[in-house]
Amino acid sequence: MSIVNMNDIVNKTDADYEFVTTFQAQKLAFENNKFPSLNERRRQLKALKDALKDNSDEIIKALGQDFGSRCTEETRLSEISNSIGNIEYASRHLGSWMRSRTRGTGLWFLPGKNTTAPQPRGVIGIIVPWNYPINIAISGLASAIAAGNRCMVKMSECTPASEKLLKKILATAFNEDHISIFGGEADAAAAFSSLPFDHLMFTGSTRVGRYVMTAAAKNLTPVTLELGGKSPVIVHDQYPIDEVAKRVLWGKTYNAAQTCIAPDYALIPKGKTEEFKIWLSRHFKDHFPDGIASNDYTSIINKANYDRLNSLVNEAEADGATIVRMEEPTPAHIQKRKFPLTLILNPSLDSKVMKDEIFGPIFPIIEVESTDAAIEFVNARERPLALYLFSNSQRLQEQVLESTHAGGVTINDVMMQYLQASQPFGGIGASGFGSYHGKEGFTTFSHIKPVFRQRGFGRFTGLKLLYPPYGTIGRRLISMMGG
Repeated sequence: MSIVNMNDIVNKTDADYEFVTTFQAQKLAFENNKFPSLNERRRQLKALKDALKDNSDEIIKALGQDFGSRCTEETRLSEISNSIGNIEYASRHLGSWMRSRTRGTGLWFLPGKNTTAPQPRGVIGIIVPWNYPINIAISGLASAIAAGNRCMVKMSECTPASEKLLKKILATAFNEDHISIFGGEADAAAAFSSLPFDHLMFTGSTRVGRYVMTAAAKNLTPVTLELGGKSPVIVHDQYPIDEVAKRVLWGKTYNAAQTCIAPDYALIPKGKTEEFKIWLSRHFKDHFPDGIASNDYTSIINKANYDRLNSLVNEAEADGATIVRMEEPTPAHIQKRKFPLTLILNPSLDSKVMKDEIFGPIFPIIEVESTDAAIEFVNARERPLALYLFSNSQRLQEQVLESTHAGGVTINDVMMQYLQASQPFGGIGASGFGSYHGKEGFTTFSHIKPVFRQRGFGRFTGLKLLYPPYGTIGRRLISMMGG
């Protein structure tokens, strides 16, 4: 059993001691129950679901406090409904996932038998970002609990109300040696990452993900990194541009585009920019009759991020791009950090808005000569967490799927891949690696143990012919096996 020596953690704080104390308690508890039964795990998943359902109003209120203004329906869908869907899917399929599986056995090893058995890893660390704090925490917990583990969760310092609430509601359902919730600033996150977890899952920026992976490497802790990137929208010239605008607008304003899989920029057919802009404006007015003052339009999480978005727009404009705001923000909007959907037409490819993940309602629009040119554009950049294609051509769909890399893809819509409880969610390359959700989430937090059972009759096994000293029969047998 791994025990943490506090002397190994430099600049110790009270939080460090709390992390270590809880970690050691969870390790000990796991040692005393290394393989929770199916019924135990289902009871735990139900307790997790009930904690969400019984406290939905408090969750909405807490997220409203953290964001300043958070659309209630978006919170219900993303933080509560989607989380419950992931829990229910795991509970429903858990019996099948936990079963040992028979694998084929080579002729020379008969009558032996091969199986694989999923085994809980132990104590799991989950580092949660601020954009969907409840959903990402609960979805990670659902996968980890289904796999039979114990969990420590580090919440973002940007969502203190959500952290406080989640800590309270889960404390009523789980002992601290099973699930525990922590907050704290960047130094606390660094100390958390340095614990010798049996697996560590991080969701956040690529930059911070590198630090987390470095810290985990010192303990040889396996990691799952859910990062981000610039998720492109590719539009085929035969697809109705008004439909593209309607669906992309939803993704670009949902949670004010503070979503790791939000459409980041659009590659549209040459000559379609003006029409696309007109339809985006029309649909924006339909979706938000009261403009960005609407309660359905979420605020930017804090002033630092609001200022960052303004800086991206100002730099793009200085570099020669055309800026189109769906609405000019008033002092009241600015005070509430309501950032209007802002189109950036023909941006310089060297500007920050085309290099950094935007993470807000800014939408660069770039014209391309063809779909082949769009594919080349995407492939010349880091592999994104998501890719969106609008095309009814089966041939083109297959071409894009086969010739590009992305963590996930939605065709003729946006962000739907994340809402599928049966689908894995994860990145590739700079957008991360590893998956959670669905069966893949269970597998991520399990060790799939290979087991070989020798079933020779009495003392006989054909493999004894391979024991030294090697005679003629042994050498012939090895030769027959391909050696």
